[in-house]
Amino acid sequence: MAKSRSAFIRAVEFDNSLPIEPAAVQLWLKDLDNPMRWSVRPLLQFLFAILLHLVWFFKRLPLPQFSAHKLLQSLICWFCEHFVSVEANQLILRHFATESNILNFLADNTRADRAGEAAPVQLYPDSIRGMLVDSFVEHDQELFRLFREMGPWQNRQPLKVDEVDWSNWKPIDMEAFRIEKRRTQVFDFETSHSLFMCLFCLLLTREEYRDAINGFNLDQSIAIRIGQLIGDDSLAEMAYNKYPHYLVGPWNLSQRFLMHGFFTEHLYARLEALRTQTDASEA
Repeated sequence: MAKSRSAFIRAVEFDNSLPIEPAAVQLWLKDLDNPMRWSVRPLLQFLFAILLHLVWFFKRLPLPQFSAHKLLQSLICWFCEHFVSVEANQLILRHFATESNILNFLADNTRADRAGEAAPVQLYPDSIRGMLVDSFVEHDQELFRLFREMGPWQNRQPLKVDEVDWSNWKPIDMEAFRIEKRRTQVFDFETSHSLFMCLFCLLLTREEYRDAINGFNLDQSIAIRIGQLIGDDSLAEMAYNKYPHYLVGPWNLSQRFLMHGFFTEHLYARLEALRTQTDASEA
């Protein structure tokens, strides 16, 4: 680690109290060291937060709704490819994989209730261009589809080790992520998200955008369900975004988005550790 990092950041590097993979920790700490995060981000975040609320107000007016999913995807991928740091891009790709794995684990191990009706999520892009297909919009819609197809949850007894289904689980291989490094890739994760917020609000219908920013609140529901499946009630405490019945607007969106990312990393690491232990015990 760089000597210039604060004592707190250096302490976080060695704190493994929370289940999160070292690779993800290192990516995030490198992102925190990005000078753009501490210089440009505060101003951009302030300006774009104001713009976001203006766009939000505009989209809520009783006017014909419009969306441009392909344009949105193209602009985001182009910006990621040319201006977002390698570390931030890797975190974005990891998020697709972590959440897809979590949702697939939940679907696979809920089949006893719904006879396998929930089809697995297939969003595992390994490059920036791959996100044009495995899209940000589809990322949200797959979450909602899965909850509908799984149906109402019934309290469950923890599964036995040999009952856990890992059929659609794909461990993350950081070496598989293909990102071409460019000199112009200078923006950190949070600054990039500040720039994306307004685009999402403008190029989605008001209902699509409202659903997207409220989808984070299903984190608590996911944690409760998986906690029951593996016998770990503490997982619900890992969810910062809670209570999906209460719809929110774009206020504090950046923090909610980041905490959703931390939640998926934590839950993925917890499940991956369980899978690894299971494989070791069966060997």
